[in-house]
Amino acid sequence: MDKSHLTFEIEKDFQFEAAHYFGHADANDLFKKIHGHSFKGTVRIEGSAQEEKGWIRDLWKIEQIISETIKPLDHAVLNEVPGLEQPALEQIAKWIFDKLEPQLPGLTCVEVGRPSCGERARLRKSS
Repeated sequence: MDKSHLTFEIEKDFQFEAAHYFGHADANDLFKKIHGHSFKGTVRIEGSAQEEKGWIRDLWKIEQIISETIKPLDHAVLNEVPGLEQPALEQIAKWIFDKLEPQLPGLTCVEVGRPSCGERARLRKSS
């Protein structure tokens, strides 16, 4: 087996609680009102294992980076977070991706969802 083309993927889950509303004209009246969700997400990093450690990156350190990054979102009104004035799932995933990418080499995907609604959005870096 040619191992030169093997790539590992590691994932770390996260969650936060937040409120939001949609202010655009064609938003459903129910969702124009402020309401909250339990958000859950996953960060995916791809790469080769470091020979001396056997891992791509330390998952504990990744957890610390993610926790610091999403801290402004937890128990916040997302519309008030700079860059999330229209906090659709897609925009939340992009906001998190943009904040994490400089800190997590090999970041390829951020997924954010509202499990109680059965909804999720994923932002994947193209190869």
